[in-house]
Amino acid sequence: MANPVGKKYPEASKAYFAGFLDADGAIMATIEKHKEKKYGFRVRVILKITQKNEEHLRWFLKTFSVGSIVKNASTYDWKVRNQEDVYELLQIAEKYSKVKCKQIKIAKKILRTDLSSKKVLKHLAVLADTLSKFNVRSANRRTNYASMIK
Repeated sequence: MANPVGKKYPEASKAYFAGFLDADGAIMATIEKHKEKKYGFRVRVILKITQKNEEHLRWFLKTFSVGSIVKNASTYDWKVRNQEDVYELLQIAEKYSKVKCKQIKIAKKILRTDLSSKKVLKHLAVLADTLSKFNVRSANRRTNYASMIK
């Protein structure tokens, strides 16, 4: 039986997820232009776990019933984009994470912040830039979101 995010999971499953996130995962934040949003942008936090074998990712899809698996050139990603699901998964990982503790705190702060002004948007862009600095593979393709907000 699949458990929707927010239900109780065995402690071992929570720890397993956090370990994968620490080792083979990324917590990313993006600031995207969006015409329908009040300040012309939206802020999104995305979780991703990468593996060479798609079957290794099926456990996450089955266990948490969120996200999707995407094929890349030589790997597969389990990505979660829904902001409520991302927040819930960060809550789960926070207790067990050893490596991505700072990223989890920054991402949760981004998700909890109400986009109430242009000043807040600029602050979120700085947080998104801070979060991207932790992602080693993003170093050469990282966007400076703070410079996008005028």
